[in-house]
Amino acid sequence: MMLRRRGVSSIVRAVDASWRWRCAQIQSFQSIESSNTASDERALQRHIHGRSVSNFSTVGEPCLIAAPEVPSVWRTFLASGQVFQEEVVVGEVKVSFETGKLARFAAGAVVVRVGETKVLVTVVADHKLDAGKDFLSLQVEYREKQYAQGKISATFMRREGAPKERELLCGRLIDRSVRPLFPRSFFYDSQIIANVLCSDGEQDPDVLAVNAASAALMLSDIPWKGPIGCVRIGRVKGKFIVNPNMDELSVSDLNLVYACTTEKTVMIETQAREITNQDYIAALHLAHAETTKLIPPQLELAAKVAVHKRPLPVLNVPPEVLEKVRSLAEVAIEPVMGNPLFGKFERCQTLGKIEEDVRNVLVAESDEVSVKLLPYAFDAVKKEVMRRNIFDKGIRVDGRGLNQVRELQCDAGTYPSLHGSSLFSRGNTQVLCTVTMGTPDDAQRLDSLVGVDRKRFMVHYSFPPFSINEVGRTVGLNRREVGHGTLAEKALVALLPPEEDFPYSVRVTSECLASDGSSSMATVCGGSLALMDAGIHLRSHVGAVSVGLVSVSDPATGRVTDYRILTDILGLEDHLGAGACISRPQGSNIKNIQRVTDARISVSGDGVVTIFARDQASFDQAKQMVEASVGKEVEVRGTYLARVVAIKDFGAFMELNGGYQGLLHISEIAHERIERISDYLVIGQELSVVCIGRDLRGNLKLSRKMTLPPPMPGATQLPVPLVTSPSAHVSKFKQNLT
Repeated sequence: MMLRRRGVSSIVRAVDASWRWRCAQIQSFQSIESSNTASDERALQRHIHGRSVSNFSTVGEPCLIAAPEVPSVWRTFLASGQVFQEEVVVGEVKVSFETGKLARFAAGAVVVRVGETKVLVTVVADHKLDAGKDFLSLQVEYREKQYAQGKISATFMRREGAPKERELLCGRLIDRSVRPLFPRSFFYDSQIIANVLCSDGEQDPDVLAVNAASAALMLSDIPWKGPIGCVRIGRVKGKFIVNPNMDELSVSDLNLVYACTTEKTVMIETQAREITNQDYIAALHLAHAETTKLIPPQLELAAKVAVHKRPLPVLNVPPEVLEKVRSLAEVAIEPVMGNPLFGKFERCQTLGKIEEDVRNVLVAESDEVSVKLLPYAFDAVKKEVMRRNIFDKGIRVDGRGLNQVRELQCDAGTYPSLHGSSLFSRGNTQVLCTVTMGTPDDAQRLDSLVGVDRKRFMVHYSFPPFSINEVGRTVGLNRREVGHGTLAEKALVALLPPEEDFPYSVRVTSECLASDGSSSMATVCGGSLALMDAGIHLRSHVGAVSVGLVSVSDPATGRVTDYRILTDILGLEDHLGAGACISRPQGSNIKNIQRVTDARISVSGDGVVTIFARDQASFDQAKQMVEASVGKEVEVRGTYLARVVAIKDFGAFMELNGGYQGLLHISEIAHERIERISDYLVIGQELSVVCIGRDLRGNLKLSRKMTLPPPMPGATQLPVPLVTSPSAHVSKFKQNLT
């Protein structure tokens, strides 16, 4: 082997320098041991820093940095082995929250347990913010490893690989439940990881993971606006079941997953077998009442851990900047928003040109603050114009009315050589659906901890980048595609013939060829056409549409004061304030009320409900059903009938008609002093209460003693329990639910 001379010399010099450095260090430490003077101590500092060692060049005296102070922690770290735990009974199942034992370095770590099923969820958020970043980067990962059920993975490497379809769907379930409650100005990279530790096969871990994610966020330093609770509602033989086990869920005609805060709904996901709207509303009411039981344990757990939330930068556009951008852009934006002559891309390009013109004006005026905040201010002005058109004129972005559906085009048997095919278009949204039938052996094999091990009906949704005129990669499983396909699958599978009559495997594919909103709902319509084109006898056709909600809220209380419902929303409408994807017909609830009460009901365009009845009893019944369906605004000093949904040491949580909830404090139950609330109230009991106001967060405060006659002066008040037969109330409550 031949070495270059220059390289050998470099190696020799490096070795020689290293040797001299080590000798100098040895001499330094020898001088440390023999030196007792102050000058020797100063020499010691120089030697330790290596600044005055021979054969090394020096720039000057070393600059010693003072030791930093220990920063304050965001929470009280538990002693080794110390565990905090809270429990609550939801339905007939005990749910426990635990922290302190596992993953102590995570910003938040909680284990939620039901039976022998345990799920660990950890939360971490970066403390360094990337410059110029103006969106939340939230990763949610859900994993089910085979050790959780005592098995070794059947893969070649005997270990888990990429996330499976079910894991992606469970991750989306968590994401859609927690993401809306992150502050608008929180742009730090964040990650939620859910890991199923063990499973007894009785409970689906997905709902447990949502609750654990909420609790972990509450224990972290992230300024999250939770907590939330999450439950699953099933129905077997007409009886609702809270958090059903897998056997009950397999025969249930309803699979409702519901997440909410104390007062407001956050996420709903439903699969049903043609249940009535009235039954669905009853399920929602039950779900909300049971879900809110999961919120107090999380608050109590966070109080024990003593969490300190990190400061949050305020993202507000100054009024003067907003007014300046409004004066420059509003006149130009108004002809674009509401003009049917503008298509999706023409509208986008025109709005982009207007924003660029405004930027040029601000740059010419050297207004650096307005230039920096222009994207936020311009977006706010667009939203103002769109919402003003909706509320004042009843006009949508593309000129449609609020309940007007875009033009429909349907074509079945598009490709005769396929088993089944269809081309469905709604406005500019276009999907091509195909159907392929196979033998029972062609069913998809599932490798999940719970549920069935095979699936004979599959809907696969594809969203290529050309459908929105973009360039992108098309490899691997896409979370959005998996989620949209499953959404359409849930709408179609209930109408298939029974397996004993139709044992074949069926695959529906949906190729999104052009997308301007509601492509997943177009998949439902196109899939229904393609299935019938294939000769599969569905019980009926399936129709689906995306519906958005645009609302106005009171800034002080957060309560919705006005709203409009948009049928068949566009992508821009979804971005600027409309959401909530549903696939059920409008008006059937009104028809049911009219059928039951024999009253006539009409709803005007501005939301006014008019009831015509033949007598007072029919009118009162119809009014009560309407208020129960849409919710009646709770007024201070108003008297309402409420039901006890949860009992705590400090009071009871009550539910009013319309889904409103409030706290009946222990001091407001009766005039006399109360030691134990359970002596006076039981879950399910109904009683009259008075709304006495709201707390700082806008939650209702209720009083029962204001409905009671005042105590006589000087008379001795004997505590008479309000409940004489708890079992009677409980049984009556269960009968009502049934």
